[in-house]
Amino acid sequence: MKPCTTALQVARFCDLLTNRKNIKDFAGARNGLQHKGSRAVYKIGAAVDAGVEVFAEARRRGIDFLIVHHGMYWRPVSPEGQVRALRKAALKKAGLSLYSSHLPLDAHPLIGNNALIAQDLGLKVVDWFVDYEGLPIACICRGISRATLRKRLKTSYPQTYKGIEFGSANPKKIAILSGSGRSALDHLKAEGCDTLITGELREEHFNEAQEQGWNLYPCGHYATETWGVKALATAVAAEFGVKWEFIPTGNPL
Repeated sequence: MKPCTTALQVARFCDLLTNRKNIKDFAGARNGLQHKGSRAVYKIGAAVDAGVEVFAEARRRGIDFLIVHHGMYWRPVSPEGQVRALRKAALKKAGLSLYSSHLPLDAHPLIGNNALIAQDLGLKVVDWFVDYEGLPIACICRGISRATLRKRLKTSYPQTYKGIEFGSANPKKIAILSGSGRSALDHLKAEGCDTLITGELREEHFNEAQEQGWNLYPCGHYATETWGVKALATAVAAEFGVKWEFIPTGNPL
């Protein structure tokens, strides 16, 4: 199988598809090509998080270019200097190229985490909200019955599903924000919405759900952010005629 000429080709394709250069992100994201490896690209890998064990597994699987959601410089890590040194050494040893895409892979209307969560659940996206630096990163979908939603979520997230149900039994709207979803809570009322699917919340949000009359479904930060990296890897593989593989870590959080 003919390899891509360079990792830079793959990175440019990812940049264009995700609109990376026009999207502002958190300081630790550093979206884009974070490390250029020593090999031509025969195989693409996808993982949620950069890390020493993921890099080693990528090497074992013959992956040359790894796409992640949380990259080398994602914060907080402790001790930061030591962790970064370990990761850089592992990357160099593996010969991997590393590409990170955070908010561009949350907000994308086709290959973003939130759009793909909606698609998986059979929900129709009708609007976007929760702006970050002018970019709406969460979506609003047409409602379905709470019983149907619960059943579908348990099927998609059997290990990480949690349900906090104090909202309507037949929500008119359903919000989705993958990963850490607490930034959506302040916006639900303005959107006429009482139901949120997300990755993780804080302990105090149980009481708030009781008080505000919310349905909250925290289904795992990691689990809700596997979608985008898989979709981007699929697109890269199709564009360049190479194989791709997802590297699961079993992260239950």
